[in-house]
Parts: sequence; structure tokens; C-alpha cells
Amino acid sequence: MNRYVITKEQMNGQEYQISALFDESKKMIEVFPVKEGKTSMLGNIYIGRVEHVLDNLNAAFVKISPEQRGYLSLDDLKAPVFTKKLSKKKTLAEGEELLVQVTREALKTKEPTLTANLSLSGTYAVVTTGNKKQGVSSKLSKELRTHFAELLERGADDRYGIVVRTNAGKASDEEVLAEIAGLQKQCDDLLAAAEHRTCYSLLYEEPPLCLKELDNLRTDSLEQIVTDDREVFELVCAHYHIPREALMTKGCVPVPVDTAAAGDHLTIRYHRDDAVSLSMLYSIKSNLQEALRERVWLKSGAYLIIQPTEALTVIDVNTGKNVAKRDVQENFLRVNLEAADEIARQLRLRNLSGIIIVDFINLKSPDAQAALLSRFRAVIKNDPVPTRLVDMTKLGLVELTRKKGKQTLAEALKS
Repeated sequence: MNRYVITKEQMNGQEYQISALFDESKKMIEVFPVKEGKTSMLGNIYIGRVEHVLDNLNAAFVKISPEQRGYLSLDDLKAPVFTKKLSKKKTLAEGEELLVQVTREALKTKEPTLTANLSLSGTYAVVTTGNKKQGVSSKLSKELRTHFAELLERGADDRYGIVVRTNAGKASDEEVLAEIAGLQKQCDDLLAAAEHRTCYSLLYEEPPLCLKELDNLRTDSLEQIVTDDREVFELVCAHYHIPREALMTKGCVPVPVDTAAAGDHLTIRYHRDDAVSLSMLYSIKSNLQEALRERVWLKSGAYLIIQPTEALTVIDVNTGKNVAKRDVQENFLRVNLEAADEIARQLRLRNLSGIIIVDFINLKSPDAQAALLSRFRAVIKNDPVPTRLVDMTKLGLVELTRKKGKQTLAEALKS
């Protein structure tokens, strides 16, 4: 079972709040650093003003503040919500104002990416304003997908689209429907408020990253959330609907409670130990430093070289110290399978996205190649960020794509 750790660490002379996911062996799987005092726009909803319409790119630049603009694809204008419309035409015009949501942070020289298809997400479901379709996570079993499709059909509301998330598989129908109703009510209130707000208004602000990422985690594999920040501890408890009064004992002299139950198997714990800090206990700093290195050693003695470029990320698998004189091809397959597991982890850990090319050790047998691709597809399915294995080229290069959203780990620690 996994643990989610929220603490602080100094990197490059700056203090960061670190939210990190660890497996049962304390191996870091994901990490999200946020510089103290800095907030992210990702997921925020604004009233934006159209600055330029680029017909040749089928896109527009929309300002969401006097200093910041974003890139809006016109393909996302299925059901835009305007607060100021200058023309009866469906297309955008300069000076018009509409609701937009940030779907991708500014990356390197690129502006933030925006959409007019607004979405609010919870633990079990996502509600959307533009795309009115109903869907169920493909990671759920066929039986559960059928069940939730029928559940949505019975309680259909054609004002919004609904997507049932993977975590709904462990929840009751009542819990899922209650969350959907709550998200729809939140959308109603947001759209009503927009009618009376001015341009550049922030209509919806995403919760802190440490809380937002909790909704993206598989709850069935999460055992404990632990933090050494009392304020964060109380925020996480509130996120799981644990009342504030439950965090104090009820004796004649109330004492703060350091552990709270958030479900059948999930606990939230406040780390109170002056001798060993939470960061030291989980080797946060050394894990971050390792995740920034180009070379990653494998247990077999082989290693990976990970090189992000402007256009794509290249990952090379090398035998290194792993040298076999017999059954060379079988050994190459074993190394490649080990490498596939580690690459899947590194993609999440470093938050690498876009086009990714992996140069595995050459396998001559088609059966061995098929076994490698099968294993690789299986391990990247655990990634909460949509990741697709495209194919293996004639040159033996494996092509992947991973959806862009947040900055890479390296960028987050530089910003």
C-alpha cells in the first residue's frame, strides 16, 4: 500500500512544499514541488477577453489578467459561456469575453493552454459544461463500466457531461451520485456568479496542489497520508470531511489528536518527531536529486539515460555492468523488462510528457519484442496521466505519448 507525504524541503536555496507518493518499500513514485508563496493557475476558471483570433491556427489568444494571456484552441468552443458577446456569429471576435479554464501551465516559452469546456472534478467523478457526453473510466472492470453507465442513464442530467473516475469502483452508488450532484450545484453557482463579475475575474480556484493530487490517486492503494505541518494536517482532514472537533480529545484538558481515520483503510497522520524530520525519514532531498540526474541505475547493473529536449524526450537503455556470455538475447529481454518498469516510474516521477522515444536493447525475436511491449503497456496503465504506447518502429524504437499538464519536475524546481 502507498503513502502520501506532505512536507517541506530546501532545494537550490529555495523552500518548497513537497507532496510525494511512496510505495510500501519507500520508493518515490510521484512528487509535486511547489515553491513557498507560489500558486498555480492550473485548473483555475477566469472570465477572459479575446485579444487575437488566429484563423490560420484555428486558435485565439485570450487574456485572463492584464499581464497574462493564454492559448485557446477553437476546437474547444463546443458550448462556450460568454459574458460579453459582440456578434451573433458562433465564432470568436476580438473583445468578446467568455469563461475559460487553464488546462496546461506555461511551459518554457509557451503560454498557458485554455479551454472553454469547463470541468470540476472530485474523487469519484468529473462534471463538464461543454462536452455533454457521459463516460466511465476505462480502467474499471467491464462489469463496473456497465453498472455506472446504467446508473448515469437513470439519473441523467443533460445540462452537463459526466465522467465516472476509477476511484468510484470502491464507492457506493449513493456516494458517487452525491458527489455528482454537489459538482453540478457548484457549476450552477459558478455560471450564475459569472453574470455579475467583471473581466479577468477568478471564478474558481483549484485547491492547493497537495489536496488536488489526492483526488487523482487510487484510493484503493493508498494506506496513509502523513504530514509534519499541522495546518496541512487539518486541511487534509477537512478534505475528507473529518470535523475539526474530532481533532481534539474531549477530556477536561483537550489535547490535539495526531491520527484520524478517513475510511476503512486510510489514515491521516501528523508527524510529531523533533529527532527525525519527515523529510529525512523519507529521504526527500536525495530522492529529488536522483530524479534530476540523467543516468538511472537498475538493480541488474544496466542503466537508463534520460534526456529531455525541446521537441521530445529520449530514453536509452544500456546493459552497463550487466554482461552475460550465455543466453544473451534472454538476458537482453530481462534487462528490457526491468527497464520498462523503471521507465514507467520515471515518467511519473519526473512528470515527463509529450513525445517520448525509448531505445531498448535490441531484441531479435518477435516473441521477445511482443513480450516487452505487453509488459510496457501493462505498467504504464498505472499512470494517472493518460499515457499511450504507440508502437515499436522498424528501427526498434518504442514510441510513447504522455499528456501534458503540469511542469516537469526539473522545471518546477527551477521556477
